[in-house]
Amino acid sequence: MTSVVTRSETPPIGPVVGMVGAGQLARMTQQAAIALGVELRVLANSPDESAARVIVDIRFGDYRDLAVLREFAAGCAAITFDHEHVPTGHVEALAAEGLAVRPGAAALVHAQDKAVMRERLTAIGAPCPAWARVSSAGDLEDFGKEHGWPVVLKAVRGGYDGRGVWVCSSVDEVEEVLAGDTELMAEAFVPFERELAVLVARSPHGQGVSYPVVETVQRDGICVEVIAPAPGLDPEQAAQAQHIALKIANELGVTGLLAVEMFQLADGKVMVNELAMRPHNSGHWTIEGSRTSQFEQHLRAVLDLPLGSPAPVAPVVVMVNVLGGEDPDIFSRYEHVMAHDPGVKIHFYGKEVRPGRKIGHVTALGTDLEEVRARARHAAAHLATGEYV
Repeated sequence: MTSVVTRSETPPIGPVVGMVGAGQLARMTQQAAIALGVELRVLANSPDESAARVIVDIRFGDYRDLAVLREFAAGCAAITFDHEHVPTGHVEALAAEGLAVRPGAAALVHAQDKAVMRERLTAIGAPCPAWARVSSAGDLEDFGKEHGWPVVLKAVRGGYDGRGVWVCSSVDEVEEVLAGDTELMAEAFVPFERELAVLVARSPHGQGVSYPVVETVQRDGICVEVIAPAPGLDPEQAAQAQHIALKIANELGVTGLLAVEMFQLADGKVMVNELAMRPHNSGHWTIEGSRTSQFEQHLRAVLDLPLGSPAPVAPVVVMVNVLGGEDPDIFSRYEHVMAHDPGVKIHFYGKEVRPGRKIGHVTALGTDLEEVRARARHAAAHLATGEYV
């Protein structure tokens, strides 16, 4: 009787890239790795994570344990991340042992620690809101008196998708937060016109490329829609935003992708809001909408290969996130979406459906913004709830 053979110990063909984290970013990176002939190894916490369901070389362990990271990294040509939560000291230790960790700790800390980010961006002249570290109600009160209310209070580490961010009109609204042990900073509230994002890539030898500037639409702190390129953006303003993002990548020594989230002000100028050093939600449109997807670009960069063209393949690309609803059976709604619009592309992340959770996205391409946007919104809404928009 023939026994079942697993492939977990099959020798790799081609370089191995180890990605710490097994979310949807790792899952989508696998698609690019297959085409490039790159073996993707992923460190997951549990078998039910998004990437753990589809990747052969999956390892399980706690990314906060340096011994686990060392074992995971053995034999990898490069180590990278699908989140920014790996302790900075662990990243430094791996690099000190001769491993190619990309981005390195000196760059990654700017996506992990918002205060460090603001200090460095201010030093290199990047446009940022007024900010200060705060540790008491008195500090916040003083900041509000100087810069006006409302004030944006942020956790220095760990916040994402609106978590760890409080827009407050007075100290009273955040007394409980201030009384805790969370390290905090305050920023002046920015009355922006819209939110933009610039995705750039940089390789170890210094090559850099920028994707078109996109508009991101947020709801309750979560990105729900991305429009590429940002509609109505003056070409000079777009070039300036790209210049800022490429300068940040170079000054910080980023290797791989850097997403620079920005505010656009009433006068057209931009201000840097957040940084992410990995593939990013604002770049999902590139899978179908660009000559080189952000996931392929990230692999090229961390392996120090020549970077691919970031040029879009259509005049308009719209990506809409699919957020979970009450009915978990999204597959029953595939038929309508696919039949209604064969040009829409569906990406499902293999996640348990929960209300408000990002479970996938859809992408539509075309020439007319309103038509493309309507198509993408219709598909996403029907997948999430069965409704039509």
